[in-house]
Amino acid sequence: MKFLKHILIMGALLLSVSAVSAQMKIGYVNSQDLLADLPEVKQAQANLKSLEQQLQKKGQGMVEALQKKYAQLQQKEQQGMLAPKEVETQAAKLKQEEQKLGQFQQQMQEQLLKKQQELMEPVINKIKAAIAEVAKENGYTYILDNSAGMVLYGEPSYDVSAMVKAKLK
Repeated sequence: MKFLKHILIMGALLLSVSAVSAQMKIGYVNSQDLLADLPEVKQAQANLKSLEQQLQKKGQGMVEALQKKYAQLQQKEQQGMLAPKEVETQAAKLKQEEQKLGQFQQQMQEQLLKKQQELMEPVINKIKAAIAEVAKENGYTYILDNSAGMVLYGEPSYDVSAMVKAKLK
C-alpha cells in the first residue's frame, strides 16, 4: 500500500513538473550586438573619448610642469645655489605634487567610469524595455543574454535579437 502511494505521488510530481516546463518559453538575445547597432552608443563613445582627451591633456600638462620643477631643482642643486636643507624641503614639496598627480589620475579614471555609466544607463534601459516588450508580445517567460556566455547553445529560432532590434528603431 505504501509503495502504491509513493508511486502515485512520484507520478503526480512528474506530471506537474512537465506541465510547468511546457508552459515556459525561453528566448535569447545578443546584447553586445544590440548595443553596437545603436547610434546612441556611438555618440556616448564619442563623448567619452572627448572627455578622456581633455583629462589626459590636463594630466600631461601637470606632468610636464612637475618635470620642469624637478629639472630646475636639480640644476640649482648642481650649481650650488641651494643649501642641502633647502633642496630637501623643495624635494618634499615636489613629492607632494607627485602624489597629487597620482590622485588626479585615479580621479580621472573614476570620472570616466562615472560618465560612461551615466551615458549608457538610458541606452541599457531602452534595450531592457524593448526586450520586455518582445517577451510580453510573444509569450516568452525568460530571455537570456547570449553575449554574456549564459547560452552555450540556442536553437536559432529562439533568437529574438531581430525582434528587439526592430523595437529599438
